[in-house]
Amino acid sequence: MKKNGSLKLNFIMNVILSMSAFIFPMITFPYVSRVLMPDGMGRVSFATSVITYFAMVAQLGIPTYGIRACARVRDDREQLTKTVQEILVICFSVTAVTYILFLISLAVVPRFARDRALLLIMSVTFFFNAIGTEWLYKALEHYTYITVRSVLFKLIAVAAMFLLVHSPEDYMIYGGISIFAASASNVLNFINVRKYISLRPVRSYDIRRHFRPIAVFFAMECAATVYTNLDTVMLGFMTSDAVVGYYSVAVKVKIILVCVVTSLGTVLLPRVSYYYEHGQLEEFRRLTGRAIEFIMVFAAPMTVFFTIFAYDCIMFLAGNAYGPSVLPMQIIMPTLLLIGLTNIMGIQILVPMGREKVVLHSELAGVVTDLILNLLLIPKMGAVGAAVGTLAAEAVVWIVQIAALRDSILYAYRRIRYFPLVLALLLAAAASFRIPCIGMFSLMSIAVGGVVFFGIYLFVLTIAKEPLIIDIERQLLSRISSARNRKY
Repeated sequence: MKKNGSLKLNFIMNVILSMSAFIFPMITFPYVSRVLMPDGMGRVSFATSVITYFAMVAQLGIPTYGIRACARVRDDREQLTKTVQEILVICFSVTAVTYILFLISLAVVPRFARDRALLLIMSVTFFFNAIGTEWLYKALEHYTYITVRSVLFKLIAVAAMFLLVHSPEDYMIYGGISIFAASASNVLNFINVRKYISLRPVRSYDIRRHFRPIAVFFAMECAATVYTNLDTVMLGFMTSDAVVGYYSVAVKVKIILVCVVTSLGTVLLPRVSYYYEHGQLEEFRRLTGRAIEFIMVFAAPMTVFFTIFAYDCIMFLAGNAYGPSVLPMQIIMPTLLLIGLTNIMGIQILVPMGREKVVLHSELAGVVTDLILNLLLIPKMGAVGAAVGTLAAEAVVWIVQIAALRDSILYAYRRIRYFPLVLALLLAAAASFRIPCIGMFSLMSIAVGGVVFFGIYLFVLTIAKEPLIIDIERQLLSRISSARNRKY
C-alpha cells in the first residue's frame, strides 16, 4: 500500500476541516440569524432541504461509492483513470436529468413558486457537485489539499456575508453565499484532477459494472438524506417559516458538532477499504475497535455539555428571538453520539465489508420511524415534535446496525471502560450545571463552562488511566518535549 499521508495527519487535517465548519458558522451565524430573523432563516433552510433532495439524486450515491471504488485501484494509474472517467460519465448524465426534473418541479409545485428565485440560485450546487470529484481526493487520502482549499473558500464566504447581507430581504444572497462556501471549491478539484488521472478517453468503458453498487449506495444516500432533511421539509409544509427557522438553528448546532464527531470515520474509509480488500483483517479490526472507543470517549461529553449549555449556545448564535430553539436542541443532542457510532459501523465497517444493504435497511427503518413520528407530533408540537422524530430515527438506525454486526462489533463495545466514563460525565456535569444560571453573557458562560466541564472530564479519565486519553496525552507531551529539545 502506498503511503498517501499518515492516518494521524489525515485525521488532523480532517479535524481542521471540521473545525472550520464549526468556527466559520460561529463567526457568521450570530450576525446572519439576527439580520434575517426567523422568517428569512426559515425560507433559506426550507430551500436548502429541497435542494438537498435533488442534489442527492444528482450525486447518485457516488460521494461514498467513489471513495471505495477509487481506493481499491489507487495504486494503478491506468485502472484509476478508467474508474474515475466511468464514474464521471454517470455523474454528468444523472446531473443533466436532475436539472430537468428540478425545473419541472418549480413549475408544478405551488410551495416552490414562492421561493423560485432562491431555489434557482441554490441549484448551482448540482453543477459544482458534478465536477467536484472530491471522492477521488478522499480515496487518495489528500486531506491536506481538501482542507486548505475548503478553508480558503470559507474565508471568502465569510467576508461576503458581512459585506452583502444587511437586511431580511438579503436572504437570497445568504443562500447563494452558503452554496459558494460549500461547493465552489469543487472547481479547483476538477482543474487539478489531471495530476492523478489521464483526461484522455480510455479505449473501452465498462460503465455497467458500477450500476449495481451505485444503486445500493444511492438507496443508502436517499434514505439518509430523506430522514436527515425530512423534519425541515415537513415543518415547511405543515407549519410556518418561523417554526422552520427555530428548528433550523437547533439543527445547525447539531450539524456543526456532527462534522467534528464524524471526522475520524471519514478519513478511515479509504484505509479500512484497502485493508479489507487485501485481507489485512487484523489491521481492519484494530482500526474499527479504536474508532468506536474514540467516539464513545469524545462524543459522549460533547452531547452532555451542549445539552446543559443549549440556552447559551442558542442565545449566542441566534439571539433572543430564537428562544423556542432551545428545547429542540436539547432533545436532538444525543444524536451526536448515535450518529458518531452509526457512521463508524455503517461507513467504516459495513461498507468496506460489502454489506451496504444492511446500512440501507437501517436507514430505511430510520426514515419510516421519522415519518410516522413527524406526522403524529409536528401538528401538535411543532419543532419539538420534529426533534423527537429525529432522535428516535437515529436510535433505530443504531439498533439495526448493531444487531447486524453483533458478532463482529460487540468486542469493541465490551472493551470500553464505562464506569470511569460515566463517573467523569456525572462529575463534570454536576460542576458545570449551575454556570449558565449565574448571570454571565452567553459566550462567557460557554467558555467558562467548557473549561470546567472538559477539564474535570479529562482529569477524571486521566486519574482512571483511560487508555485513549493516556495515549493522546503521552503523544502531546512527547511532541512538546521534542519541540523544546529542537529549540535548545
